Amino acid sequence: MKLIAFVGYPLSGKSTAAKIARELDIPVVVMGDIVREEVKKRGLELTDENAGKIANELREKEGMDAIANRCIPRIREAAKKSGIVVVDGIRGIAEVDCFKRAFGDDFILIGVESSLEKRFERGKRRGREDDVSSLEELKLRDQREESWGLKEALERSDIVIENETDLETFKEKVEAILKEFSKLVEVEIRTKIYPTEDEEKVMQAVKNFFPDAEFKIVEKNGEKELIAKAKDISYFRDLLRKQRILDTARQEMLKNVFGNEITIFLNKQTATVSRVNFSDGDVVLSPLAVTFRLYGIDAQRFIDYLAPPTKDGKPIKEIELFE
Repeated sequence: MKLIAFVGYPLSGKSTAAKIARELDIPVVVMGDIVREEVKKRGLELTDENAGKIANELREKEGMDAIANRCIPRIREAAKKSGIVVVDGIRGIAEVDCFKRAFGDDFILIGVESSLEKRFERGKRRGREDDVSSLEELKLRDQREESWGLKEALERSDIVIENETDLETFKEKVEAILKEFSKLVEVEIRTKIYPTEDEEKVMQAVKNFFPDAEFKIVEKNGEKELIAKAKDISYFRDLLRKQRILDTARQEMLKNVFGNEITIFLNKQTATVSRVNFSDGDVVLSPLAVTFRLYGIDAQRFIDYLAPPTKDGKPIKEIELFE
């Protein structure tokens, strides 16, 4: 597994980076949740002052890596479901050292840099109850976190992202880095929609294979194209087994590997009744062009997972996608 941690001054964009990770279905462990849970457990109001006091107390009693240590069981649990986990909220060098000891070279530290003014603007827009209310208060919070070794932690960053412009630019930077280290499958489905076809039925045909698909329809030169995105391949994988077409599926995928992408063509009409039927890409009635985009996963391993070799119609060996 890979453990990716974001480090930066308050309101620099660490929580946004964690949100982007969640959108990619990457599990996130938030270090600040440890402190917030402790504040509520003691019946205190959740304010920046109370959160700071509790964080300091935990570090005084359990060491400067107290919060990181408390996060490790949560990280290991999250790792059981994914090849990558993101941790949000490193505040000091002791926490960096703690994760480095626990996860070794699988721990990647990403620094997020942003100016004081930009950070204060974000705090005002976010409006969380424990956020700062003035520039002076933000400076004091910076000083408090520097006392925990924040500067030293930032200096140890393996990668640094600047967050000074718009959200979309920042999102692109974070996504690119997370995908580079991820073990992730993205599915894209494309098909033309002819005037004689019902859009809703075409969408349902896609959902019959990939239930989590999200759609958009693009119109150009009077022609409509449906573009769907999905991440869950488990239902499609089960269909290949139930319909006993693993050998056919394997052959189709093996001959259509292009770098980190595998593209197959499925009959749109049989898809309306959840039947997997492979097709050519240039048939008159536009098939479903399904592209599996792989990040951190070997194409051969992916094919072995989705459609393994068989004997007497049954898989010789089933494997897990993530080692």
